[in-house]
Amino acid sequence: MSFTYLGQNKFKRILAAASASLLVACSAVGAASSEQPASVPTLSVPDFTQVVAQTEGSVVNIRTTEAVPVRSSPMGPNSNDPYEMFRWFFGPDFMPPGMPGQRDRGRNAPAPEQKERTVPRGVGSGFIISDDGYILTNNHVVARSNGIFVTLTSGKEYKAKIIGTDPRTDVALIKIDAKDLTPLTIGDSTQLKKGQWVLAIGSPFGLDSTVTSGIVSAINRDTGDYLPFIQTDVAVNPGNSGGPLINLAGQVVGVNSQIISQSGGFMGISLAIPIDEVMRVVEQLKAHGKVTRGRIGVQIGPVSDDVAKAIGLDGAKGAMVSNVEQGGPAAESGIRSGDVIIKFDGKDIKHMTDLPRIVGATKPGHRVDMEVWRKGKAVTLKVKVGEMPATDEEAAVAEPNAPKATPVDALGLKVTEVDGDTRSKLDIKGGVQVVEAQEPASTAGLIEGDIIVTINDVDITGPDQYAKVVAGLSKSRAAALLVMRDDQSQWITITPGK
Repeated sequence: MSFTYLGQNKFKRILAAASASLLVACSAVGAASSEQPASVPTLSVPDFTQVVAQTEGSVVNIRTTEAVPVRSSPMGPNSNDPYEMFRWFFGPDFMPPGMPGQRDRGRNAPAPEQKERTVPRGVGSGFIISDDGYILTNNHVVARSNGIFVTLTSGKEYKAKIIGTDPRTDVALIKIDAKDLTPLTIGDSTQLKKGQWVLAIGSPFGLDSTVTSGIVSAINRDTGDYLPFIQTDVAVNPGNSGGPLINLAGQVVGVNSQIISQSGGFMGISLAIPIDEVMRVVEQLKAHGKVTRGRIGVQIGPVSDDVAKAIGLDGAKGAMVSNVEQGGPAAESGIRSGDVIIKFDGKDIKHMTDLPRIVGATKPGHRVDMEVWRKGKAVTLKVKVGEMPATDEEAAVAEPNAPKATPVDALGLKVTEVDGDTRSKLDIKGGVQVVEAQEPASTAGLIEGDIIVTINDVDITGPDQYAKVVAGLSKSRAAALLVMRDDQSQWITITPGK
């Protein structure tokens, strides 16, 4: 490859000509731009300071604790068993080989007593929805906790109690004993549009009152869960869960719930539960402490374009019935496998995921019209909506004949009557069984399943008499409870809370 050498004077002439041409081009562009109509919009980033000042005082930090089992160390000073170290690794049934008669004795020996201690569980966010202390957060923030502590932006901390939870939508309603709080204004999530500015306020990694901003990336994002999500690019990290998604009018339009991430941290996709769906759940949690949903007993799938054309349906819409539960509400209505449900209770089924949400929001026992596409025409059926069974997490929906638990008392306990089989097995005549232990009982060591047979010198005969005994306890001195756990009894002392 060869290069041509330019003399200094020739190079200067070429450079001057190029500069002149560039100057003419710039002038032309300037003239053209000056002739642009005045209606061309000028884009700018909004100022969020007013929205933040209006809303951040209603956002709270939530920290939770849980009870974890603790076994004493096999090398501890109170261990006199030379084989305890082996049982620590191989289990409580371990016995050294070659010792006649010891294997059976080891198998029948009681397992080492397991104590518990309360440890920090996690940090999340929430926001106030009423001036008397109701707070919204995620179910996964408070689930499996034995203590919930809410901190306001003023720094004041409260012990919270759970009013109700709904694992299916990941919504939890809790309450603190406070008045004259400032609730956030509830907005309308159905009015959200792609590209709209939104803010998130919460406690990512425990950093309370952190504000981040972004835009709505998608509406009704289907992730396979029960709800359609609001997708945003607002920075949300662990600890933001349960915090509000706020529009520029200072209204809550969603509850931040999930992130899609390969690292565990924010990667540009965060998901919020639409506030309209959340408030429908809140109404039931306030009234009943649980959520009741409808069901019709069908398995469904999507309708593709090819299938829609083949069966004469105008577009890929509706929910294709792949299986009908025998004896279920849908079967009794006359629906068949292969039918496409295109309307339910007057609401269009545009996508198969619409059906579970619409049916779930229908009160069990109601008879509604269900329109299906069958053999090239629409057929209207009448269906009586059934009730969706509870998940394992929904402890509030217990068996129909299960005894009712008492409210949380001064000891931090919810108790219920001991069933007859347990009384016979333990050879007791009365007592009450713990169904939930909060502070101060949880700190003292009581757990779910414990049976209280005596308080101080009074034998407990049942829940009503137990409540009267607890109500009469002094709040300035500890009460002694005789508790049975795993066929063994022990005394536990608790000072009633105020």
